[in-house]
Amino acid sequence: MFNKDMEALTADEKEKIQLERLQNTVKRVYDNVPFYRKKFNEKQIEPKDIRGLDDIQKLPFTVKSDLRENYPFGLFATPVNKLKRIHASSGTSGKPTVVGFTDNDLDVWGEVVARAIAASGGAPGEILHNAYGYGLFTGGLGIHYGSEKLGMVTVPVSGGNTDRQITLIDDFKPSVITATPSYVLNIIDKIEALGKDPSSTSLRYGIFGAETWSEEMRITLQNRLGIKAMDIYGLSEVMGPGIAIECKEAQDGLHIADDHFYVEVINPDTLEPATDGEEGELVFTSLTKEAFPIIRYRTGDIASLTKEPCSCGRTSIRMSRVKGRIDDMLIIRGVNVFPSEIESVLLKIKELAPHYQLVISNEGTMDQVTLKVEVDEKLYQSINEDLKNDKIKKLKKYISKKLKNACLVTIDTKIESPFSIPRADGKAIRIVRDSQVVTQ
Repeated sequence: MFNKDMEALTADEKEKIQLERLQNTVKRVYDNVPFYRKKFNEKQIEPKDIRGLDDIQKLPFTVKSDLRENYPFGLFATPVNKLKRIHASSGTSGKPTVVGFTDNDLDVWGEVVARAIAASGGAPGEILHNAYGYGLFTGGLGIHYGSEKLGMVTVPVSGGNTDRQITLIDDFKPSVITATPSYVLNIIDKIEALGKDPSSTSLRYGIFGAETWSEEMRITLQNRLGIKAMDIYGLSEVMGPGIAIECKEAQDGLHIADDHFYVEVINPDTLEPATDGEEGELVFTSLTKEAFPIIRYRTGDIASLTKEPCSCGRTSIRMSRVKGRIDDMLIIRGVNVFPSEIESVLLKIKELAPHYQLVISNEGTMDQVTLKVEVDEKLYQSINEDLKNDKIKKLKKYISKKLKNACLVTIDTKIESPFSIPRADGKAIRIVRDSQVVTQ
């Protein structure tokens, strides 16, 4: 552990720290953020009313639109001229969400990311290959400073330029790679195209996040790259990467840095608390952030929580891997389906490459979904041209049957030739509208 004193707290020790930090955060936003003061006054709440952790349920929720409506600095609790850094989302669907960091915020962020990297196999003196994008996105710089705080040798390669990525992995001999899982698949494909074995590299651990990925994707990455693949969780509104991580010992749920982030799971429809182990929407409250503290932020991510002990010895609460986002859920002929559920089926079919897209079109009042998949390259090349159409028809029927059994809905499937679906340099674009131009 990077910080055993905080990662292995007893329940009583943790509750005492969380309550003290929650009370400080509530007072900070009440005194310094007009948005929260107004929200608290509407609910007739003052900081003195937070006497126990259960009182957090008296506090108002924060949603992403609140950040956009207070763009750029309306939710900051620290004057802009006292900040150390500003990050922001891309803003592709409207105003970007903007977050700020003080010196202390950056120290805390570095600490929780260092914990995360250590939990997933990183060690001082070893080399970490960081293929997350650098810039306004929190991923690249978040991992970078956590890696350095842990004492690793950090290679800030960023995303893209896959040939260079492979050269650096070959020459520098890193033990850890960090990136989106879809981009690592791209790297693996390219290594194989060069006639090399991806599992023969120096890499032993992978830290993958910034997009939802399935257990079947984990198995694919581990088998093809010869590593242990760990899921990392973060979002800029709460901090960035490092909020939670799987440990290499168990790979069974993500340890939340719960001395810095208080987590709840709620029913997204009723807003009532979920029970232990019940799936719902993740809600986070920051406990130590100075520049941009956030209260009960509704993430839109679907997961569950457990307090069961972990074999690694950490006592933090754990979240399940994210099943999907509420706004990514598809309703196909009345059935709710997450892309990750479709991915789980596809990656078990050896005749397919692990790349896919869901194309959404409108017919009347209902969304129509077409699944685009690729045939595995070696299989495609081995099929006799005279038999190709017949083989494709049989494969399409098999895919439809598997999806029907797993997702309880029939999905129109279109089988494409190898490398016809765009590859990702960062996050994969899994869902597109039929009129949308897909760019990477």
